[in-house]
Amino acid sequence: MAAPTSSPFPLVGWPPPLQHAIDYGVDAAQRSILMADVLRRRGEQFLAHNEAGNPPVLGFEWEVVCDGASLQRPTSYQLLRIVPDAHVRIDDGKRPFIIVDPRAGQGPGIGGSQASSQVGVALRAGHPVYFVSFGPVPEPSQTIEDITAAELHFLKLVRERHPEAGDPVLVGNCQAGWALILLSGANPEEVGPLVLAGTPLAYWDGHRGESPMRYFGGLMGGTWMGELASDLGNGKFDGAYLVQNFETLNPANTLFKKPWRVYENIDTEAERFLEFERWWGGFFQMNAEEIRFISNELFVGNKLSRGKLSSPSGHRIDIRNIRTPIVILASAGDNITPPPQALNWVLDLYGSVDDIRKAEQTIVYCIHPDVGHLGIFVSGRLAEREHAEFIENIDLIELLPPGLYEAVITEIPEEERDGPYVEGRYTTRFTARTLDDLRRVGGRSSENTARFAAVARLSEINQGLYRQLVQPWVQALSSDASAQVVRQMQPARLRYTLWSNKNPLFRPVAPVVKSLAESVRAHRRPVAEDNPFWQVQTLWAEAMVKSLDAWRDLRNSAIEGWFEMVYGAPLVQAVLGLRSSASPDELSPQRDHVFAHLAERRRQHQEALLRQGGLPEAVL
Repeated sequence: MAAPTSSPFPLVGWPPPLQHAIDYGVDAAQRSILMADVLRRRGEQFLAHNEAGNPPVLGFEWEVVCDGASLQRPTSYQLLRIVPDAHVRIDDGKRPFIIVDPRAGQGPGIGGSQASSQVGVALRAGHPVYFVSFGPVPEPSQTIEDITAAELHFLKLVRERHPEAGDPVLVGNCQAGWALILLSGANPEEVGPLVLAGTPLAYWDGHRGESPMRYFGGLMGGTWMGELASDLGNGKFDGAYLVQNFETLNPANTLFKKPWRVYENIDTEAERFLEFERWWGGFFQMNAEEIRFISNELFVGNKLSRGKLSSPSGHRIDIRNIRTPIVILASAGDNITPPPQALNWVLDLYGSVDDIRKAEQTIVYCIHPDVGHLGIFVSGRLAEREHAEFIENIDLIELLPPGLYEAVITEIPEEERDGPYVEGRYTTRFTARTLDDLRRVGGRSSENTARFAAVARLSEINQGLYRQLVQPWVQALSSDASAQVVRQMQPARLRYTLWSNKNPLFRPVAPVVKSLAESVRAHRRPVAEDNPFWQVQTLWAEAMVKSLDAWRDLRNSAIEGWFEMVYGAPLVQAVLGLRSSASPDELSPQRDHVFAHLAERRRQHQEALLRQGGLPEAVL
């Protein structure tokens, strides 16, 4: 609602300053009541969503195709089929899309929460769309390997439902991207093209002064804190801790900008805020073994991008085994998965583009200039541009010769649109790139690699000490009841429950807030935008954001400086078993000589085939 330009309460004969003060005071009182009611509604929504089992927040109807709990190795995952609206025509002969949302604290559905989304643009293009969902509590014995097996089963079911449509396209958002890499690396013959949106694969990389999340493991002395949190949860890791980590990256947004945006636009912003909070406040759990594998093997160990990762059963997982195209979508505005973390695994595993060609891989990347992490798979702007273009061109991508390409998307001038050879608003070209182009993305240095290698060694030591000296006591004192208390006292949850009927102090106040809000909405009188008090308030809000941003930058700089000073010290590296000038071979990715030998034999075989046949074969 636009603010009026004249006073809602004109007082004849009073001086303008007093008139402005009265107008502003009435508006501020009304806004405060409406804001309190929004927080009350958020708290009640949080409780209702939890009582309903935290279902997916998808903005589309869906039906369950397969429940992972019924599999031989049960999991909390489900395969859903998205039911299109009546006006959307689906061609079952088109390649199906399987979209997987991240299990990184919150629940599933954000990748299809609105019409302009990954799900929406795929449906509008006529593709069958499936969605991999998961429950808030994992099965008791569930492991990462069980999840991989369940996703492989889902993939086979989709292929059976569309036998003539070609291999399904797998879309992985954030954490789900590396989960699909695990699936594809272990079963390369079973998967189709991969689209990785905001997926971190090279966890140690990033520009100096940016992406501070990668330092958190070093600040905590490794992954033992994750094990402690799991033990306090009686074998379950609370996803609210991950959400809390995300929120600490931008304190201005968490502490001020997000609630202030609602307060400042209380007449128009409340419903959008509540819809987002329904997903943001849906905290999901992991088994201790799951978070242990993720922390030790992927985050701190960084083994996936270096070709050193093995599954719990001992199978080696190598990205170089994947034969289908890998499409990577990153953003320069992403401080959780910056472009170096999304792309530098290619530098780890390949010495040149020729190596990529020998491995018969096609890698396509696209870097957005400014969108944030969530925007990569939530923003309608990206859905209508980048995601829509990848969906439209996925068959062309599969026909590209092996190599490294950048997808360059440009907007078609308005006068040239809808011509005889042009359709839509954008055009995409795939430009061949070299590894030097990725090196220009930056975020890689031998000194930094040595520092993170030192963190990995310290993590192993601290984890061993924790398991030997502390873990038996914590596990003996933990129970389901104590774990429930720990989860309920988690600050990320308290901000929802304190404004709900679960809080005995707020329970008698809630009906009063609701009644006052209804009265205010019936007699709403927003202040004029030219009111001087409103303008001063706007300046104050801008100053608050700048102050919190300055504090964030100072904090991040101190964290980075401390990290570099401690883990870059030659003495620390020597004590941890690393030489002060670690050799490149010690810290570099594992070169698979058997794989390289097979690739060379395959190349020689293909070159020999070029000399066979005559004119008819050449023409064909």
